[in-house]
Amino acid sequence: MILRGVLFDLDGTLGDHDGSVSAALRTWLPSLGVAYSPETHALWDEIAERHLAAWRRREIDFREQRRRRLRDFLPIVGISYAETELDLVFDGFLRAYQSAYRAYDDAFDALAAVSAAGLAVAVLTNGSSEQQRAKLAAMGMAGIGLVYTPEELGVAKPNPASFRQACARWGIAPGEVLSVGDRHEFDVLAARTAGLRAVHLDRQGSGPYDEPHRIRSLRDLAGYL
Repeated sequence: MILRGVLFDLDGTLGDHDGSVSAALRTWLPSLGVAYSPETHALWDEIAERHLAAWRRREIDFREQRRRRLRDFLPIVGISYAETELDLVFDGFLRAYQSAYRAYDDAFDALAAVSAAGLAVAVLTNGSSEQQRAKLAAMGMAGIGLVYTPEELGVAKPNPASFRQACARWGIAPGEVLSVGDRHEFDVLAARTAGLRAVHLDRQGSGPYDEPHRIRSLRDLAGYL
């Protein structure tokens, strides 16, 4: 089939989520009286992934997953809290995160290559609709194309149905779409199960090394267009 569109992941692919979390924690934790450390950062990430997974399974809404993260995290770092204050406390982290969020320096090169190839662009991301669109706007990508999230699709990656539904709404057959993302299970294996082509963006060189379509930079994407 002829390639007609490229479906990008957002966090870790176009935007530097991990760097933004690191910068946010270094600002936010001291405001709570907690010193930043690699161990505290790792704890935050582990707790976040646990509750984001529950949200991806549609067991809780997006705001509740934020509250659950704080309920687990704050007592471990020695911070007492009132249930009514959880949203306000998380807002402090969120402001720092959003302020730090940046596009990777190769993202615009990839988008330019896709445009030069005459292909359509869309984004399939596992964030909330409001937050993810705000990130794209802040990065100067507000006009990137259609954006699909679990809130709109009713299903999240790595469920292959998220890719099938995105393609159906996009009006492009799965076999004519290339998925590009940094999480192999979410953006590559699930996409292929749904019938898409896929490229793994492995920025850190962590594998899997037997993946035949693996790139280290979005600048290498041109070879697949």
